[in-house]
Parts: sequence; structure tokens; C-alpha cells
Amino acid sequence: MRQLFILFFALFVVSCSKNPVPKPDNLLDEETMINILYDISLLQAIDGSMPNKLMEQDIKMDQYIFEKYKIDSTTYRQNQLYYAGDARKYKKIYDKVLERLEKENPGDKGADQETGKSAIDSSVE
Repeated sequence: MRQLFILFFALFVVSCSKNPVPKPDNLLDEETMINILYDISLLQAIDGSMPNKLMEQDIKMDQYIFEKYKIDSTTYRQNQLYYAGDARKYKKIYDKVLERLEKENPGDKGADQETGKSAIDSSVE
């Protein structure tokens, strides 16, 4: 939740500034940013509801994202700020992330009726 607040604060600061955020050298396309933010949302949900699950699987959130998408922290941060510089585009990206989360977990709080396993459990295993 804290990261979400920081993200929106950065969005606010960037959108209020007169200087546009420069385009990163390694610009990630919108679909990749959607995938990254989706994965971050899932990992944060796992960490919040089952903190030992990530430790058991030896998953470190940042390291997992950077390795999966073959980026470093600087590339991620520059792209995050770049997309946050355009509030409409960033909202569109977040809307797609939320839509995907709802599609993956429609109203049943993530539990599979037959197995009792949540989508989050499956993604960590």
C-alpha cells in the first residue's frame, strides 16, 4: 500500500511540474509495464496475506521482477516516472492492471471452488 501511495505521489508531483519527464533510453512498452505492475500487485498481495509464502519459495519481490523482465531498478524507475508523467496514460495502464486482476479473481476472493486454492497460491507454487 505504501508503494501505491508513493506511486501516486510521484504521479502528482510529475504531473504538476512544467518539465516533462524525459523518455528513458530503455523505454518499456505499455503492455510490459502493465505486466510488471500486475506482477507487483500479485506479489504485494501475497506478501500482505501470506508473508511466509514468499520466504518459503525464496522469492524477493524486486529481484523477481527485475530478473523476469530482464531490467534493472534504474530502468524500472525511469519507466515508472515516464509513464506517470502522463496522467491519462498512467491511469489507462492502471485501469488495465485492475481489469486483469478482477478478471483473474472475479468476486470469489480468489478461491477456486473445487480445490479451495487461490490464484495467488498457484502463482507462487
